[in-house]
Amino acid sequence: MSSMGLTGRELLEHCLSKPGAWQDEPWQGDVVAKVGDKIFAFLGRGEAVGVKCGANRDEADELVRAYPDDVRASAYIGRSGWNTIRLGGAVPDDEILELVDASYLTVVAKLPKSKRPPVAT
Repeated sequence: MSSMGLTGRELLEHCLSKPGAWQDEPWQGDVVAKVGDKIFAFLGRGEAVGVKCGANRDEADELVRAYPDDVRASAYIGRSGWNTIRLGGAVPDDEILELVDASYLTVVAKLPKSKRPPVAT
């Protein structure tokens, strides 16, 4: 991968810069970013990121159709609108960061009010 592309470490730093975000490793070698007790980004070993890309599979499939070689429905949770996006592929880095941001906001919105972080303005 070129040195110009977004790395897994940079993506993790982006995730952890969000209010209330924290790193967890629920499965050995599989890093995730959580807010409250919910995952908003699956970072794995740094080659891809899994994010919530829509309310359902139909919405998430728009991204799969746009980048068929680099985006696929996530295993097990794909039917709920989660996609896995390969880093260093056709999906632009800034779009990956926007997708992570949107996934974070979607997950925060579903948290009980008592568990939501104060969102910086």
